[in-house]
Amino acid sequence: MSEKKAKLIFKHNSFDIIEEGDYVLCAVSGKKIKLQDLNYWNVELQEAYYSPAEVDEKYKKLNK
Repeated sequence: MSEKKAKLIFKHNSFDIIEEGDYVLCAVSGKKIKLQDLNYWNVELQEAYYSPAEVDEKYKKLNK
């Protein structure tokens, strides 16, 4: 069974699926995030994050 990358539009409390798929990639680590496990994203940047650690890393990078 092959997995397919999904395309999403991130909203403040949800996301819309533009192209069906099983996962998205973390913008910081590149790790696969299954859609059912996706909890962290940035609406303005339209990026997904694997965990709070990646969110923190991105925040620090943006605020240097």
